[in-house]
Amino acid sequence: MPPYRVLFVCIGNSCRSQMAEGFARAYGSDVMVAESAGLNPCGVIFPPTIQVMLEKNISLDDAYSKGIDWLRLDGFDLILNMSGFPFPFPDSPRVRTWTVEDPVGTSLERHREIRDQIEFLVRGLIAQLRARPR
Repeated sequence: MPPYRVLFVCIGNSCRSQMAEGFARAYGSDVMVAESAGLNPCGVIFPPTIQVMLEKNISLDDAYSKGIDWLRLDGFDLILNMSGFPFPFPDSPRVRTWTVEDPVGTSLERHREIRDQIEFLVRGLIAQLRARPR
C-alpha cells in the first residue's frame, strides 16, 4: 500500500504543525508523506520551535511557513487540524482535530511540553497507520 499523505495544520505554520511534520518525517516516513500548513501563515518558523526540535535531534532547517491555499487539500488522505479553529471542511472523514495549545508567547519549558504532546500524538498516529491492513 502506498504511504498516507498527511497534512498537519495550525494557525501560522510556525510551531505546532511544523513540529508535527518534523516528527512524522523523522519517525514515520515508511507509512506517511507529511506536510504542514497554516490557516494564516506567518512566514517564519518560530525560533523556540527550532530550538526545542533540535533538542530531539530534528532539524527544521529546510522548513518554511506556508498556507493551506498553496496545497491541494483533496490530495491528502488525512488532515490533522491543530489550529483551534473549525477547519473549512469539518464534516470530512479525512479531518481530525487535535487539541494542542499554541506555544507562541509561552515559556521555553511550556514550548517543550507542547512539543512532547505533539510527539506523543504523532507517534500514536504512526502506530495506527502501521497497524492498518495491507
